[in-house]
Amino acid sequence: MKLSKYVASFRCALGRGRANRSNASQELESRALFLVSMFHSGPRWALGVAVKEEFMRAFGGPADLEIKPRNVEFGRGVNYERWWCGGDPVVTAFFNALSLTFPQGESFFVNSVRRYLPELSEPLRGQVEEFAQQEAYHSREHMAFNRQVAAGGYETKEIDALIRKDIQVSKDAGPEVELAVTAALEHFTGIFAHAWLSDPRHFKDFPEDLRRLWQWHSIEEIEHKGVAFDTFLFATRDLSPFQRWLFRTMVMGKVTFEFWKERFRDIGLLLKQDGLDNATSWRRLIGYLVARPGLFRQVLGPYLAWYAPGFHPWRHDDRALAAQAEASLSLVPAR
Repeated sequence: MKLSKYVASFRCALGRGRANRSNASQELESRALFLVSMFHSGPRWALGVAVKEEFMRAFGGPADLEIKPRNVEFGRGVNYERWWCGGDPVVTAFFNALSLTFPQGESFFVNSVRRYLPELSEPLRGQVEEFAQQEAYHSREHMAFNRQVAAGGYETKEIDALIRKDIQVSKDAGPEVELAVTAALEHFTGIFAHAWLSDPRHFKDFPEDLRRLWQWHSIEEIEHKGVAFDTFLFATRDLSPFQRWLFRTMVMGKVTFEFWKERFRDIGLLLKQDGLDNATSWRRLIGYLVARPGLFRQVLGPYLAWYAPGFHPWRHDDRALAAQAEASLSLVPAR
């Protein structure tokens, strides 16, 4: 089922709930129990305990949070090998597929959050502006890198068109869903960034400029990881805590399925161009993601934290990790 149809039924239930809360409450409860059963095997009473936690005051981000847009450039005038990641076509395809999503994806993120800018107050209003500037720099640098991918002989227009269609599905679902999708995907990028900066094996075979590009991007993803979520809390302030929890967990479940389905699709298209879309390559990719270094394994716990009532990205403060990574980069502003 497409995301728009998936969430439309939930929004319809919320609409009926405003008119007749007693009639909708049973339907909402049954949907919540079904959703929780997808991720947990505990008894039904556990849902009641969990949902009560969602009534807690929003945790919010650190009071001294600083989001710094860094105008830096990477790899200009450099020609990378086609299989630039240590000669490994599979890992190269994985990171190429991720990078190809960023220009369009980050534009979508910014638009979904900035839509609420006139209604926001400080400090969130300023954080949204800084988030937007960071994402603009990320898009610019990944567009430059994506041109290098194309220069290496890869045809990327088909993938770009598919990503455009993927994003349009979320746009068609309405502003609230766009924002929920953005918050969910920003959780992805935040936990990916933490894993990448924590384990040097992820970037060990990268050319120097590309290692610096992905580390810089990861630092800023950590800094702004709560902005879309805080905007989502603001935009859904008229929902009950239970409805908001149900909304965001339903969206995350669908986003997770679609994100990995689409990335594996794009990886397959890149591997096909190398004549390597075969079982051996896919086993190599699964081993890379699950075992060594094991991105899936490293992010599983932080990913599941999203489904906990009372979740907030800044319940795990990893600014020290980002600061340590930045100190090692000696970033120089672009001219």
